[in-house]
Amino acid sequence: MIEGVKIKQLKVIADEHGYLMEMLRCDDEIFEQFGQMYLTACYPGVVKGWHYHYKQTDHFVGVRGMSKVVLYDSRKNSPTYKEINEYFIGEKNPILLKIPPFVMHGFKGIGTEIACIINCPTLPYN
Repeated sequence: MIEGVKIKQLKVIADEHGYLMEMLRCDDEIFEQFGQMYLTACYPGVVKGWHYHYKQTDHFVGVRGMSKVVLYDSRKNSPTYKEINEYFIGEKNPILLKIPPFVMHGFKGIGTEIACIINCPTLPYN
């Protein structure tokens, strides 16, 4: 796994009213700080990427459909420099994927419906 990338297995709590899934809490070990929260959507078969950030850490959670998220470690001083990781996130695999600064990332909507990812980065968009 790329240095600094972390996964939090998410728990879905269901009852007769529906269900709830906590994604990120301020008392989680992987929590750093709050910057903003947004939803990004991707049509089936479409790729969004490559992206990376100088300062912010991203926290991806797939909430609709499924996405293939690919990470590339572009940090020359990292022990995992040039390593590639692939993750499948979404309704069928409820995880939070923590992506550190300078780790390049992109995702592709897989399946037949729109794939939606919620991101909670540590800094607001600049």
